[in-house]
Formats: sequence, structure tokens, C-alpha cells
Amino acid sequence: MTPSIPSPPTPTPPIPAAPIPSPIAIDGPAAAGKGTLARALATHFNFAHLDTGMLYRHVAYLVLQAGGNPDNEADSLQAVQKLQPFAVDEKSLRTNQIAAAAAKVAAQPQLRAKMLDLQRNFATHPPNAKAGAVLEGRDIGTIICPAAPIKLFITAQVEIRAHRRWLELKQADPSLQEAQVLAALQARDKKDFSRPVAPLKQAANALLLDTSNLAIKDVFKAALTLIEQKALEIQTAQNID
Repeated sequence: MTPSIPSPPTPTPPIPAAPIPSPIAIDGPAAAGKGTLARALATHFNFAHLDTGMLYRHVAYLVLQAGGNPDNEADSLQAVQKLQPFAVDEKSLRTNQIAAAAAKVAAQPQLRAKMLDLQRNFATHPPNAKAGAVLEGRDIGTIICPAAPIKLFITAQVEIRAHRRWLELKQADPSLQEAQVLAALQARDKKDFSRPVAPLKQAANALLLDTSNLAIKDVFKAALTLIEQKALEIQTAQNID
């Protein structure tokens, strides 16, 4: 009698990935890599992307174009009436002059209040029928979207951030010294962390990612792991409830 051959065990189906909740809030200081990461994550998840810092740079640009003073909130409020996001070439906004003016504009309470609705509407109603949104800035997880299910705080040593920004800016200005960029970043950090309205800080429930010694691809992998783990935690908690 021919012995029967046992059937192979039924393979265990893989656990499906947890859906990624929206919005994803990304905060951190200048040149920490949050912009590159936010764009990559938005592309990966097919989410809409908003660089909120660019909104303030755009307002600063409009103030300067009109001959106004970035320290004058009335000039900023007048400029925001003309704001058309994405209407200005981003390269025109990535200069030291615009960065310095944007830091002043971003500290103005009435202007920030006007920008709040625009940013929150983007988070809750992503454009182009996208399934979610990735917002990056300095107060996304604390002020703009405090209830965001996933928050990341991206940072790096200031000397490393200055070197990155110098490599970026020296293409347009070969005479620019790295020490100048470092001084500008240190001044910007001081303003961002100490401003009385919406200061830059890590939200209590934000996941910290230090990019000081990471390549771009490794930053993305690390962030993706953090996000997927958090999404699974959220799904598990919902199933228990």
C-alpha cells in the first residue's frame, strides 16, 4: 500500500499593511532635511504636499517686491491679500534675503492667524483628490494640526545643517562663505525657538528623527519605518476599541 503524502501546510497569509492615516505633520529647524523627506513621503503615499515655510517666504517676497518692511505687520497683511501659492518660482524664494524676511513675517500674530485656515484646509481637504496630506513646517504638529495622527520632528546638528544649506546656496552665489550660512541658521534657530507665537518645538507625541549622520535614502527608510509602525499602532488600538 502506497503511503499517503501529507499535504503541505497552508501558508499563513501576510499581515496587510496598516492604512496610513492623514495628515502627516513634519516639523523641524531649517536644513534638517524635512523638505526632501516630506516630498518623498508625499510621492510614496500619493498624498498632497505643502511646504508651509514657503508660504511665509512668499509673503516676505511680496512685501519686499512692494517696497515694504518685513518688520511691519501691516505690510505683511497687505501682501497676504495677493498671495497665490505656487505662483512664484521656488528658486526665487530660496535666498538668504527672503529667509531673513520670512523669519520676521512668520513671527507676526495676525498674519499667522490668516494663514492658519489656509493650512488647515489643505490638511483636511487635500487638493487634486489626494487621499491624504503631508505638511511640513515649524508648528504643524503643535498649532496647525495638533490632532494629526502621525507627527515627525526632524532635526540635525546645526553645523551639519549649515553645510547642507551652504552647498545648496553656493551654486547661485560662489562667494558665499559657510560661516555666513552657519551664523544665519543660528540666528534663525534662536528666533524660531524663542518667538512668543507658535515657537518651533517638538510636539509631545512627535517621533524624533535625527538626520545628522544619515544619507537621504536612509532618512526616508527610517521615517517610513516610524510611520508604518505608528499606523499599525493606531489600527491595533482602533480594533481593540
